[in-house]
Amino acid sequence: MENLITLVNKLQRACTALGDHGEESALPTLWDSLPSIAVVGGQSSGKSSVLESIVGKDFLPRGAGIVTRRPLVLQLHRIDEGKEYAEFMHLPRKKFSDFAAVRKEISDETDRETGQSKQISSVPIHLSIFSPNVVNLTLVDLPGLTKVAIDGQSESIVQDIENMVRAYIEKPNSIILAISPANQDLATSDAIKMSREVDPKGERTFGVLTKIDLMDKGTNAVDILEGRAYKLQYPWVGVVNRSQADINKNVDMIAARRKEKEYFQNCPEYSHLASRMGCEHLGKMLSKHLETVIKSRIPSLQSLVNKTILDLETELSRLGKPIAADAGGKLYMIMEICRAFDQNFKEHLDGIRPGGDKVYGVFDNQLPAALKRLHFDKHLSMENVRKLITEADGYQPHLIAPEQGYRRLIESCIVSIRGPAEAAVDAVHSILKELVQKAMGETMELKQYPTLRVEVGNAAFESLERLREESKRATLQLVDMECGYLTVEFFRKLPQDAEKGGNPTHSIFDRYNDSYLRRVGSTVLQYVNMTCATLRNSIPKSVVYCQVREAKRSLLDFFFTELGKKESRQLAKLLDEDPAVMQRRKNIAKRLELYRSAQTEIDAVAWAK
Repeated sequence: MENLITLVNKLQRACTALGDHGEESALPTLWDSLPSIAVVGGQSSGKSSVLESIVGKDFLPRGAGIVTRRPLVLQLHRIDEGKEYAEFMHLPRKKFSDFAAVRKEISDETDRETGQSKQISSVPIHLSIFSPNVVNLTLVDLPGLTKVAIDGQSESIVQDIENMVRAYIEKPNSIILAISPANQDLATSDAIKMSREVDPKGERTFGVLTKIDLMDKGTNAVDILEGRAYKLQYPWVGVVNRSQADINKNVDMIAARRKEKEYFQNCPEYSHLASRMGCEHLGKMLSKHLETVIKSRIPSLQSLVNKTILDLETELSRLGKPIAADAGGKLYMIMEICRAFDQNFKEHLDGIRPGGDKVYGVFDNQLPAALKRLHFDKHLSMENVRKLITEADGYQPHLIAPEQGYRRLIESCIVSIRGPAEAAVDAVHSILKELVQKAMGETMELKQYPTLRVEVGNAAFESLERLREESKRATLQLVDMECGYLTVEFFRKLPQDAEKGGNPTHSIFDRYNDSYLRRVGSTVLQYVNMTCATLRNSIPKSVVYCQVREAKRSLLDFFFTELGKKESRQLAKLLDEDPAVMQRRKNIAKRLELYRSAQTEIDAVAWAK
């Protein structure tokens, strides 16, 4: 099962490398889902000594005040043979065999992040130690809880440290290693107090009691170690750290472990507990527990990783492709985006997407209704018919039929059809503009590049405007054609009437009596209605041919022509993506890389079980 801890080690290192170390983020975090052991304790609680004893090396910075100012992810790797060495993730090709140099590098790396300001940072340092004297284990050493800020630190640092520690240990996947000194009242222990708040039942907390050898004479920690004073789900572990004198004398850590073991075996109060006391036992116990927890989390980790990969891929697809570097790539990219928009626009017209049916609505409802609303009766009133026929005769009365009068009456009626014809052109123009807007909104790539969106929109609207003018010209020509040439067969089919043609024996004024004029008006109305029926069919054909068909065929042709003349710099301006979107795509791509790597690693371990 050793590969389980190795798996988590790899994933934690990958998380940190890609900026995922459990902070608040709009992106999914894998770090929070990985089981980890967070080491919590107040200043001077013996936390550093416990860690060094587990490792068997002096490697942690020491001093007054807050020494640990960044989380230290300590990954222990047991090797069968060879010399002990350490590696930092930020120095991947450098091996440290001198652990005094490791201590210095931890301090230096902390200062690089915090700027020697004595402030804290949540960005972790990753340290891997390879040794035959360790167990496979991962621990996160957190800044010691404190009550007072020292010189050079803001007053908020006390609360900042508490917030950072709480953020680590409140996560359900966190195992809490609470370090408390035995020579202080357990009720005042910072580590126990905070662990109780986030884990009230003690289901995730391991209690470690330090400085047992420094308790006042006549007192002991048996009640605590046996779980009577403060009960946890797991047994308490007592440790005896090296004294300051031992540290000053550089007493060998292996010798210190042996001395600790002898203390518990020879002390009457603790001899019955000796088998589960000491840092060596603590390390083995934590390693075994961490393996068990990781094993239980594998299925949920697989599920989380698979779901997150799908979500990230969907989000990356929504954000679109990154911008090409060269001019040819930029031009191709713009053309592809424009084609996607153009295809969406065509689909609206062809009924694949909604909206194109509104064009038919203009021809089936709006145009016929407008033609019906034309008031031909005003043009064909008795007074108007008499006036136009009389004027058309001039100084010489008509002989057979008032041909010029007919023409003028018919023309005055047909000319009024120009209004509905223009209205049909404008209505279709408005619909096409609306469909352009819809297609732009549905083309995700255009949302990505605001300047290109504006340019494409302007080009499409200018094209529609040109098509409207052409359509209006062609459609009004249809109306003018009906005015310019009358259908002779219509008049030849009219019944012949002697009175209608006039009678030379009658007075000139008899030709303009009411009955005669009514027959003229009725004849004109029949012809105009026939013309309206013709135009009702021909106007839609003209509009579709000049506007709809041409919009489908050549909406962006002019834009494409101008696009080919642009230089790389001008093309780059069209692809002025929002920097926030660019950064988010970059972040998501990195996070996706992390999760895919995690998927491979987790699946390999899952299949090997």
